[in-house]
Amino acid sequence: MWGGPAVPQPNGVIDLQHLTKRYGRTLAVDDLSFTVLPGHVTGFLGPNGAGKSTTMRLVLGLDAPSSGAALVNGKRYASLPRPMHEVGALLDAGAMHGGRSAFNHLLCLARTNGIGPGRVSEMLERVGLAGVAQKHVGGFSLGMKQRLGIAAALLGDPGVLMFDEPVNGLDPDGVRWIRDLMRSLAAEGRTILLSSHLMSEMALTADHIVIVGRGKLIAEETVQELTTRYPSLEDAYLALTAGSLEYGASGS
Repeated sequence: MWGGPAVPQPNGVIDLQHLTKRYGRTLAVDDLSFTVLPGHVTGFLGPNGAGKSTTMRLVLGLDAPSSGAALVNGKRYASLPRPMHEVGALLDAGAMHGGRSAFNHLLCLARTNGIGPGRVSEMLERVGLAGVAQKHVGGFSLGMKQRLGIAAALLGDPGVLMFDEPVNGLDPDGVRWIRDLMRSLAAEGRTILLSSHLMSEMALTADHIVIVGRGKLIAEETVQELTTRYPSLEDAYLALTAGSLEYGASGS
């Protein structure tokens, strides 16, 4: 299985060490350990309620673990002096101030980490939003908000990037654009953790796969290893998560 102890590397490492999170009687993340290394797109898969979003929130310091550790480059997110320069993330494309322009939304984020307006313009160009830079975010489609969220994640030129369902709301051209972007970022030596429910797209995008169910690690393997044992990545996912489905669960 792919993984093992985190080794300090310049482009970033995500290292989960016996990570556990309880909400009252609910065990959302259960003694979860895995490592995400640079130069790959790592797909993060699991049924609804499996703990994927909670795990990402723990890595980003948005929730505190009940026990264990979620580390980036060997440190907790809260201890990073300029976090946007080390970690970029898109967890919720709707979490934006609708009254701000796309440019001002990014500029407000940039200023918190000492990033200049030139980088804001550059990232808007990269995600295809330069033409609507002065338009209010509140009028954006979900797909446009996804692109803006990706621009925000890239602002600090970080070595570690985390995306939760980034293709939601995108048309086929947008989905292909996301795929090409993820692979190009990994080719630059960055660490990419990508959560998605689209197995066909994950099979085209990811190199490595981490599968969780009910907060526990189920599998941590390369796409090639999984598709050698099963007819497709979808077949592998369905077989491995068959005992972890929680119908009616509201989270991921």
